[in-house]
Amino acid sequence: MKLELIIPTKLSEIPLKAYQKFIKLSEENTDEDFLAQKMIEVLCGIELKQVVKIPYKDTVEVVQALHKVFEQKPEFKHRFFIQDKEFGFIPDLENISIGEFADLQNNINSIQTFHKAMAVLYRPITRISLGKYEIEQYEGSATYSEVMEFMPLDVALGAMLFFCDLIKDLSKGLATYLEMETKKLMNLAKGHNLQVDGVGTLRSINSLKETLPSLMKFQEFQLPKLSLY
Repeated sequence: MKLELIIPTKLSEIPLKAYQKFIKLSEENTDEDFLAQKMIEVLCGIELKQVVKIPYKDTVEVVQALHKVFEQKPEFKHRFFIQDKEFGFIPDLENISIGEFADLQNNINSIQTFHKAMAVLYRPITRISLGKYEIEQYEGSATYSEVMEFMPLDVALGAMLFFCDLIKDLSKGLATYLEMETKKLMNLAKGHNLQVDGVGTLRSINSLKETLPSLMKFQEFQLPKLSLY
């Protein structure tokens, strides 16, 4: 019986959960042949016992095809469907609650908790009027985190790109502000002994400045490159 293999051609055809699973496997294993087989198993949705029967040359072609899918740059999407339920991005991100922000901050930096972050940013749409929509009130990321495991990968990565761009813009403005405040304090300190409050402020500013480079880094979510493929 000939194996029929459906290879994803777009990021939208891959659920977030499948990508999370493969990335975890790639972090725990270094055997490239094993990772190639698992890549096909997880991202193409077939059993490993079927994968091992694929000719080597075909395996190479499938892995290369999957890498091309991840060369696509995802676009930010305000709305998307999981089955028949439509989810919408937070309409007013500037007024995000402290609970939403805390959950987002705790989960946005790791692909393994990304479904929890997405459950903060996206919630079911409850009302649509004149092109605008409203979403459910936030009751904690656990409400929809398991559902978000099945969201299209292009939506998840598009949201990450959007968030990283937002952080970069905020960080640039913050960097300029911190530089100005540092100069003010240094000028004030010339010929005088800084008061305790001044020393504390200067240390806080320097600490924030040292933190900025890590905020500016963008983690590219790609498949690990296998040298044999």
